[in-house]
Amino acid sequence: MPGKVFRILMVVVFSSFFMLSGCSKREKLTKLQQLDGKEIAIPTGTVADKLVLSKLPNVRFKYFNSVMDAAMAVKYGKADAAAYDEPILKNIAAKNSGLVVLSEMITIDNYGFAVQPENQELKKNIDLVVGDLKKNGVYDDMMRRWFPKTGNPAPMPVIASGGTKGVLRLGTSSVTEPFSFVDASGGIVGFDIELARYVARKLDRKLEIVNMDFGAMIPALISGKVDMIAACITITDERAKKVLFSDPYYIGGIAAVINE
Repeated sequence: MPGKVFRILMVVVFSSFFMLSGCSKREKLTKLQQLDGKEIAIPTGTVADKLVLSKLPNVRFKYFNSVMDAAMAVKYGKADAAAYDEPILKNIAAKNSGLVVLSEMITIDNYGFAVQPENQELKKNIDLVVGDLKKNGVYDDMMRRWFPKTGNPAPMPVIASGGTKGVLRLGTSSVTEPFSFVDASGGIVGFDIELARYVARKLDRKLEIVNMDFGAMIPALISGKVDMIAACITITDERAKKVLFSDPYYIGGIAAVINE
């Protein structure tokens, strides 16, 4: 009986060894073109896969419920890379050691605020605010605050607005950290929220944040439920047929995050 038990144990040990050996070690990646033919993790319900295929036609996709799930699949060796908006991947990598965003982009995109097509005045003021923030150094402070190399974004400063001229309604989707997200206190903060508060201050209006699903933002703007929308929104020709975009305030695009 002891000999039989020993043989069974040895079978289990060797079986486990060969199962582990079968999970081949993933290639060390340093360049974007190395990803062609590899397994790429993508959040479901996005167009990231189509954008990836435009540059890497031979990749194989694995789909996950969220960009965080996709990034964690890379961290734990279940995919070679994850692809999504560069600033959001940078935010995840800063908080998860071992993840690195490749410097070479898959696509280059501009992000902007959107207003109703006839609201040229609001677009003009958004552009003026962004321009002033870049001139006086506040924009650089914002970049350091919301996009740290490691760790979480810093707290958003208090930006008071008089609000004597009514309300400015911002439509956003608070799942796009660091552009728009819910902080530990339950408030909606982020790069886009801070910009919106500066716009409201310039207009002497009180900012009202209307949180919604990302796909509901443009319909809400068109129907007049909100005055402007922002949440890491890519400026595209198709969207520009329906809304009026501000000048780009951030240049990003689709990037890939890999395991260091």
